[in-house]
Amino acid sequence: MTEPTKPNDEEMLRQLEEELKKLKVSDLLVQTLYTLSSLGYRKLSDDDRELDEARLAIEALRALLPVLEGAVPDELLRDFKQVTSNLQLAYADAAK
Repeated sequence: MTEPTKPNDEEMLRQLEEELKKLKVSDLLVQTLYTLSSLGYRKLSDDDRELDEARLAIEALRALLPVLEGAVPDELLRDFKQVTSNLQLAYADAAK
């Protein structure tokens, strides 16, 4: 029985380049918004409360949303705007 061979560095680089060709900047930004919103909420939790980090997540969301206008469906933008508003309200509550 032969062991499967590991891809060499050139093969790995070629595979990475192929994946990068498929990736859209808008997809990466949407994923970033998901990550920022999740992290922002996490930083507002009682267990991990870090208000400066939560505020930074909110500001990043607010900065990135206009960049995506016209690049993603309007419904997705609307949902992220609502998430941002909810996060801002949760921040205000946590900052009391």
